[in-house]
Amino acid sequence: MTDAPIPSPGPAAGLRRPGAAALAALGHPVPARDPADASPHAFPDGGTWRTEIPSVEGPESLAAALKEAAALGVPVHRVSQGSGVWMLTDAEIAGMADMCAAHDVELCLFTGPRGTWDTGAGTRTPAGGAGPRARGHDALAGCVEDAVRAAGLGVRCLLVADEGVLWTLHRLRTRGVLPADTTFKVSALIGPVNPASYAVFERLGADSINVPSDLSLEHLTEIRRASRAPLDFYLEAPDDLGGYVRMYDAAELVRRAAPVYLKFGLSRAPVLYPYGAQLRDAAVDTTRERVRRGRLVLDLLARLGADAGMSPPGSRLPGPLNRFPDEPPPAPEGS
Repeated sequence: MTDAPIPSPGPAAGLRRPGAAALAALGHPVPARDPADASPHAFPDGGTWRTEIPSVEGPESLAAALKEAAALGVPVHRVSQGSGVWMLTDAEIAGMADMCAAHDVELCLFTGPRGTWDTGAGTRTPAGGAGPRARGHDALAGCVEDAVRAAGLGVRCLLVADEGVLWTLHRLRTRGVLPADTTFKVSALIGPVNPASYAVFERLGADSINVPSDLSLEHLTEIRRASRAPLDFYLEAPDDLGGYVRMYDAAELVRRAAPVYLKFGLSRAPVLYPYGAQLRDAAVDTTRERVRRGRLVLDLLARLGADAGMSPPGSRLPGPLNRFPDEPPPAPEGS
């Protein structure tokens, strides 16, 4: 979005590491970066990073996010919602899509039923059962229904938390049931934690993949050597995802994990899912604070001289990615 210029905290004196000069004077020089750790990949527009405001749960929260982003000069490439398509009316979805289109922001909505809200007892056990994955054919069908409905209302990014749902939606995309420019984002709730699993999600149809925020920088380098699919990363994670605050890792995260979406989450905040009017004040207030957290990250990157490489406003597509071949379904017996 481009509503306001990005305020600068002052000219950066070249690319530098946090506290480098002060520590060197005390005999504690910052270890040199290994050039081999740098990602060779970028978005197709040439950028290495984009921004995302998560947990924007409805039209009121979206309006608050866009207004705050304009006031603070925070460029936003994508907003995402966690409660699901099925928690919004057609008018709400269409209104959100129109608002995002007017501001060159991508809207990403979660697909429907998930195991953590289902009747299965396994998710209530200490082991967590199958977690948020879609349980049975009916839940899979509900996610497909959500995807087709959202696409018909102008939404071109869908959030998924199940490998089978991802593969199914990708196959529908390749066959024209969903628009060809629809993108799929893998939820942090099932985020992969090693390079092999990350590459599998890419091949199943993922266009960006959220990894857990407790992965080390070395883990991210390993992942990037296996796949070029865009990576999503909470610089501040919600409490139910660990509550980690990793703002000072932002510059190195971009260097190692590009292309990457920097997600401005919020710890010490109420859980909003599934969202309704009873949570309106909390949703609007926390949305504004997520945008403010984004401003803090952008200021930090500017002070370090590491704010170059952001994708142009309105950029959304991931570029060519590796996919499993989509085999045609077997013919019915007797045909």
